[in-house]
Amino acid sequence: MSNHKMSFKDKYNVVGTRNTKYDGTFFTAVKTTGIFCHPSCRARTPKAENVTFYDTIEEALQNGFRPCKICKPMEKIGETPIYIKKIIAELQQSPHQKISDELLKLKGIEPHTIRRWFKKNYNITFHSFQRMLRINYAFTTIKKGNSITYSAFESGYESLSGFNESYRSLFGESASKSKIRNVINVVRFSSPIGSIVTCATKKGVCFLGFIGQKRIENQFDEIQKQFNAIILPGRNEHLTDVKKEVNEYFEGKRKTFTVTLDVFGTDFRENVWNELLNIPYGKTISYKEQAIAINNRKAVRAVAAANGANRISIIIPCHRVIGSNGSLTGYASGLHKKKWLLNFEKNNL
Repeated sequence: MSNHKMSFKDKYNVVGTRNTKYDGTFFTAVKTTGIFCHPSCRARTPKAENVTFYDTIEEALQNGFRPCKICKPMEKIGETPIYIKKIIAELQQSPHQKISDELLKLKGIEPHTIRRWFKKNYNITFHSFQRMLRINYAFTTIKKGNSITYSAFESGYESLSGFNESYRSLFGESASKSKIRNVINVVRFSSPIGSIVTCATKKGVCFLGFIGQKRIENQFDEIQKQFNAIILPGRNEHLTDVKKEVNEYFEGKRKTFTVTLDVFGTDFRENVWNELLNIPYGKTISYKEQAIAINNRKAVRAVAAANGANRISIIIPCHRVIGSNGSLTGYASGLHKKKWLLNFEKNNL
């Protein structure tokens, strides 16, 4: 179901389902309360005759509606609360420590609240997130030449067997193979249309997409194999750059990107992706026009497949390619996001 074809009934059927897929792409305004919400808002579902839908926050505000205090549609989707930022910073500073439910309560944080947030925004438990940070610290320590035993205990594990079991369950191999593997760091941040996850090698950004998009787990597996690497939470200069530039893009302050990329594909696919970079901000071309641009007018289907294999959304702008008849086709994060991006760029020219 794509947003550009969604009828009133289609949109109303999404309301109250707590499906965050369409959050940011349209808003539910309730005439009886004067409130507007995300489609996924957990407030009681209003009657259809009391509902009006708007594509933007501006339209809802201009028509006199106030933002809901439950789903907070004025905030960036996936914005990290301050108390969780502090917890993450604390863990990154001392990854060997374990934050238990009891410790969370002492900090004034309800354990079920933080568990729900991590499951929604990272699709992993808070316990798993802590474990990944400890493994990341151990992996880095091993790569520096320290022994597995030293690295295990230094990262907070109480036994070598427990460390090896955790390591193997996370990566499917023993820690002894760490020295021949590279590291790809991953970070998550918010945007107006959903949480973004991005990965970078030492050379540059190799992935950027939306949490919940199609095949994201498979793409991570492919990236790890192609780069002979392990994807772990961590800091990286390219991740700092991409977060800054993508935030500027959504603020309407940036139309081109300068962040360094590290793409991996066949010569044909890299040729297709390079051509995507030539499509001007706010403009669209067809798959046929893209094929002609790379001097291969018969390769329309192959071009479409290469666009679908693009792992760096927004920066390599495959959303700017549409069908010859003007229809929106093919976008891993959903056609509702593709439409939003195109409208956003067009209105920001």
